[in-house]
Amino acid sequence: MSTTKNQISRRVFVKGLAVASVLASTRINLNAKEVQKEFEKGDILSGKVFNLSIGYSAVDITGTPTIATTINGKLHAPTLIWKEGDDITINVTNNLREDSSIHWHGIIIPTDMDGVPGISFEGIKPGETFTYKFTVKQSGTYWYHSHSGFQEQTGVHGSIIIEPKVKDPYDYDVDYVVALSDWSDENPKSIYRKLKVAGNYYNIKQRTIGDFIDEIKKDGFINAFNKRKMWNEMDMGDRDLSDVTGYTYTYLMNGDNPATNWKALFKRGQKVRLRFINSSAMTFFDVRIPGLKMRVVAADGNNIHPVDIEEFRIGVAETYDVIVEPLENKAYAIFAQSLDRTGYAIGSLTYDENIAASIPKMDPLPILSMTDMGMDMSKMNMGGMKMDNMAVKNDKKPMDMNKKTPMANMKMDNMPTENKKKSMNMDMNKKSFMTNMSSSSMDKTIPITPLEHADGPQSTMKAANPQYRLDDPGVGLRNNGREVLRYSNLKSLRSTMHDKQPDREIILHLTGNMERYMWSINGIAYPDAKPLKFHYGERLRITYINDTMMNHPMHLHGMWQDVESGANQFVRKHTVIVQPGSKISVQVTVDAMGSWAYHCHLLYHMAGMFRKVVVA
Repeated sequence: MSTTKNQISRRVFVKGLAVASVLASTRINLNAKEVQKEFEKGDILSGKVFNLSIGYSAVDITGTPTIATTINGKLHAPTLIWKEGDDITINVTNNLREDSSIHWHGIIIPTDMDGVPGISFEGIKPGETFTYKFTVKQSGTYWYHSHSGFQEQTGVHGSIIIEPKVKDPYDYDVDYVVALSDWSDENPKSIYRKLKVAGNYYNIKQRTIGDFIDEIKKDGFINAFNKRKMWNEMDMGDRDLSDVTGYTYTYLMNGDNPATNWKALFKRGQKVRLRFINSSAMTFFDVRIPGLKMRVVAADGNNIHPVDIEEFRIGVAETYDVIVEPLENKAYAIFAQSLDRTGYAIGSLTYDENIAASIPKMDPLPILSMTDMGMDMSKMNMGGMKMDNMAVKNDKKPMDMNKKTPMANMKMDNMPTENKKKSMNMDMNKKSFMTNMSSSSMDKTIPITPLEHADGPQSTMKAANPQYRLDDPGVGLRNNGREVLRYSNLKSLRSTMHDKQPDREIILHLTGNMERYMWSINGIAYPDAKPLKFHYGERLRITYINDTMMNHPMHLHGMWQDVESGANQFVRKHTVIVQPGSKISVQVTVDAMGSWAYHCHLLYHMAGMFRKVVVA
């Protein structure tokens, strides 16, 4: 069922977009068969020389006029179209009253062009112009954003499409960018201050007395009480899904709010390429197009073996390219609900610009489980035992494992390599570990380089038994009746035949203190941490262990992360999602000299969960 434009229910507070991007109505056709129509000037820029101006713009996204920081007056900023092999010049002028910068996310370029103040350059002073010059060495879908303060939250982000030298190995007729973002009328500094006062300030779906009564009816008072006690001792709740939610955010698709309903046109039988980019500050989206299968053909700009799915989760800073084939003249909803189910971005893939799709029903609120706490549920399920009951019957065990046992407090990084390997194996579900490690990684013992590590207020959470969960689509997507993309589905098209085996390994624990809203790596916040030293020419294995109950999108600048997505299987990414209470391993060919940023891409985690990498 579809609705006409005039029938769309417009929320009272949505009065239009003074500076909304009209990219929504434009196509990107690079290799598409159909001749593209002329784009509105400024929405899409192509060529070898670009002039970008960062400034202030008045916007009205929610009915409350406010000021955004924009590029060339656009929110979302102009899409830049490059060609692989071209030498690019980009002049960026800062018209703000504070320093600014532009980082080219996922683009392999020299460190002094990477755009991170304090690491790759000094930033762009007010009134000054900085010129970026580099050769484009890749193709695919990427994006760009400010790396200064909270400017990314207030609008400084745009899309990049790089046309390949060699045609992509799939056909399509029309091509659209679908950039997702989160907007708040609040000053980001105010958002951050509120999170520091109460980490759950924006959690509008916390448990109630009614929920507890329901649990008592279901499990009995003692069991219900013990379950609540366990969560409370972690200073977490089973509904702590996102730090910042729809309580303050309006979710946008190509700069359009849900009432505006962005549209992409198609003709029946056409193949439509949709380039999804999550340019949000803090929001994970679950994306589906009811009535259409999606064929995933690229992840983070890199072509993969095609995967047919019905839904995928896109973490902050990730990109996925999909191809769909609508066979009916109707309007299909491109529906991106936030992980915490507090809102959504929506657009319509439609045959008629006056026809918008109906709004799909939101999925139920996800509830975190003991899997997300880093428990080994495969073992706990043995013998047909129910997971919930396990937590109750062995009430002391989960908490002892979490905080109080010698195992939980052992500093793995300070152990001799061989002992540490043994201990790590004790932590793992053996079957899962064997399945998910690449065979190349198992051909030899990989020495582990100890890193500095600290216990203390920066780290109050610890995963008791983190597992590789490549087959797990994540909380809210498990067993929902749809075919959901998993990291284990992702396999790069590029050959890994000539990749080196890792020379060494480092382990990064992603740590935090939710109550005080502090985030860190290995228990040490960025201001107190030493730079990580990578050796030029080495192949480095990095294992992330997420000791927190939040997803963390880990982004390494300047170099690719080859995710071990299965046995002798890799997928090349610039941003890797580390699920709550889980572990995941990547391999990095260290081929870029200089200093690089390395961090969680959640904007309000970045102050602490950040490292400087020095390649020498």
